[in-house]
Amino acid sequence: MSVTVQAVPCLSDNYAWMLRDGATGTIAICDPGEAAPVIEALEAAGGRCDIILLTHHHADHIDGVAEIRARYGSKVIGAAADAHRLPKLDQAVQPGDTVLVGATAGTVIDSPGHTLGHIAFHFPEGAVLLCGDTLFSLGCGRLLEGTAADMFRALSLLKPLPPETLVCCGHEYTASNARYALTVEPDNAALRARAAEVEAARAAGQPTLPVTLGQELETNPFLRAGSVEELARIRTGKDNFRG
Repeated sequence: MSVTVQAVPCLSDNYAWMLRDGATGTIAICDPGEAAPVIEALEAAGGRCDIILLTHHHADHIDGVAEIRARYGSKVIGAAADAHRLPKLDQAVQPGDTVLVGATAGTVIDSPGHTLGHIAFHFPEGAVLLCGDTLFSLGCGRLLEGTAADMFRALSLLKPLPPETLVCCGHEYTASNARYALTVEPDNAALRARAAEVEAARAAGQPTLPVTLGQELETNPFLRAGSVEELARIRTGKDNFRG
């Protein structure tokens, strides 16, 4: 048995992610930016939340923590480096540390760039990557605190994960990311196909996530950037894109 993952839409375009360990029934929620929809999903899943995982400190990823922890007695896990600006942590972790969701082990991955203390969680059993606002489908996070070199390194740590890994990121940005990505790689057939798939999904009110890392490696210009300079150039282009 291993973990399964479910998207929980919240706020205007955020996703929290609910993990369930098949062996023990343990439930974890990642980045609950809003309490009400997350609690609704938790109640539908059995009315428990054992663990809250946090990738970074932004309000749209942590504002639901207090209410959820008070209701379920959840253990909160986040980066030691960001403990001063996260909700009170029960387990402060560093890159390379192991976290347990029931019987399923995950690894903490350093992923600065969007924020300096940003981390990701990878659960090999279940092929789940909780990457917050570092890696988006067809995009990457804005460089609000870190540099292009930070983001390039962060993405380089994610690229070697198995291609079947499910990319579970923090926002439904895929449609706008697709429009920009097509200006970077207009001749990428896999990207054109993904963009059409995304357009159809959104028109039907369906999420575009999770997506496999293998698909992102074929279509995401930020993952495909060959140098810090190239990533910096396309990140600046996305920041100024109005398509």
